Amino acid sequence: MINLVLLIDDNDTDNFISRRVIELTAFAERVVVKSSGQQALDYLQENAQSPDEIPDLIFLDINMPIMDGFMFLYEFETLPSEIQQKPKVIILSSSEDRRDVDKIITNQAVIKYITKPLTQSDLEVISNEL
Repeated sequence: MINLVLLIDDNDTDNFISRRVIELTAFAERVVVKSSGQQALDYLQENAQSPDEIPDLIFLDINMPIMDGFMFLYEFETLPSEIQQKPKVIILSSSEDRRDVDKIITNQAVIKYITKPLTQSDLEVISNEL
């Protein structure tokens, strides 16, 4: 079972839906929500010495103000290896732009690209692939 999921999205409604789907399906024991890439990076750095606080999965939106998903991934790659190695990143985005998909799926931390909203069937597929 997944211990911790980190949702990174600037849209409160999307975060609410994603969190509820994760909770109702018992996909993960805990969900942490951050509304920006910078908040998520800060959270990861602050918890670097607490392995239980490093997420197993990160659901990352691409289109966010100030620090988008691409910039988050760039900065994520500069974090200490003990932080980088644990989480798998799943892009959860409303963008269906093929260039976005191609650009981000080549990142080694990214294991999947899902179009919003997150659904129970998405989580079932992820569970089977992990």
